[in-house]
Amino acid sequence: MPKRRNDSADAKKQVARVLRDAQQAATAETERRLSYDPAIAQAICEGLSEGIPLRELCRREGMPPYRTLYSWIERDADLAAHIARAREIGYDSIAEECLEIADNASNDWVDREQFNPRTKRPEMVRVVDQEHIQRSKLRIETRLKLLAKWRPAKYGERVAVTGAADGAPIKTEGTGSDALLEIIRNMELRRRAASE
Repeated sequence: MPKRRNDSADAKKQVARVLRDAQQAATAETERRLSYDPAIAQAICEGLSEGIPLRELCRREGMPPYRTLYSWIERDADLAAHIARAREIGYDSIAEECLEIADNASNDWVDREQFNPRTKRPEMVRVVDQEHIQRSKLRIETRLKLLAKWRPAKYGERVAVTGAADGAPIKTEGTGSDALLEIIRNMELRRRAASE
């Protein structure tokens, strides 16, 4: 019996050693991925400038998790400025991609077999592929909506609210609660006078 206890203790030690080695290897890999690497930062900036979303870049092999990248950005103002500039360039790339999608009509037509009632035989007919056209419209709309959210000053719709016919802005001085109450009282008095 004593020999079995030794075998069991040795097996537990071996398992503990394997687990410890695996943990050390995982920690080393995590530290490697979390340590700032200028080459990776440059690759991320290049991808962003091409219009590729940050999360998609971070999913690629050899790239850090996006949370790690955000910690790099918090620590390094230069990197934050480079990433912001790369995103601005990327927005223009996405806008250009919308034009490419709209101009590409290569898959708008498809050959389909249809029954011809005159010849009473099936024939290949070239028809409009509505599904492809709708998908292209969706791709463009999605990109434009994202651009309008990300960069409203450049890609969003502008709404101007003016107070006069000449486009002058609405004046808001002297519209405190007292003035508002006075306006309401005057409206009430007019309503009463009109009803009498």
